[in-house]
Amino acid sequence: MNENLFASFITPTLMGLPVFILIIMFPSILLTTSNRLINNRLHTFQEWLVKLITKQMMLIHSPKGRTWSLMIISLIMFIGSTNLLGLLPHTFTPTTQLSTNLAMAVPLWAGAVMIGFRHKLKNSLAHFLPQGTPISLIPMLIIIETISLFIQPMALAVRLTANITAGHLLMHLIGGATLALTSISTPTALVTFIILVLLTVLEFAVALIQAYVFTLLVSLYLHDNT
Repeated sequence: MNENLFASFITPTLMGLPVFILIIMFPSILLTTSNRLINNRLHTFQEWLVKLITKQMMLIHSPKGRTWSLMIISLIMFIGSTNLLGLLPHTFTPTTQLSTNLAMAVPLWAGAVMIGFRHKLKNSLAHFLPQGTPISLIPMLIIIETISLFIQPMALAVRLTANITAGHLLMHLIGGATLALTSISTPTALVTFIILVLLTVLEFAVALIQAYVFTLLVSLYLHDNT
């Protein structure tokens, strides 16, 4: 059991080649597109949800920051769909890979920081030294604020990876315990099965919440620099 505990986090291969890109592209097939004059219920719900998220995310932004709305919506839809993809049987969750999450977090954070240094240089530099700081603490505070700035993308990636991985591991352990208890004690196996069902429902919520949190933090970084 210990050897297979992390098997679901290994990148699958086909004929010796990784199928990582195909798995990432798969959720986009589930998104509906409509060329008709009257949309169906699924497409109408999708449009309503996108408008609601856009309104919530862009409420605090300036007109310059609202130009990033398409990127923000695309990001939350991508992370949410890939998180949900991993809850299906015999699938792979790309967001359990720290490298994937860093590949999303670092460019977005770097883009927001570079925009801040380009358009709001004085305000961006002011974050490194709070007003009223004693002269003796200035070097230490500058070092601390610089470190905290560069830790931001790592915190984004690690938070998403840890939450998704922990949930999948817990589901794997409880599922294995349910199978093992089936032949030993049926009532106990039924209790663990109910716990597994409830945990699965919770993981659906966590998958969407983590997508929202990741995107919201990126949006806040963008708000501070635009």
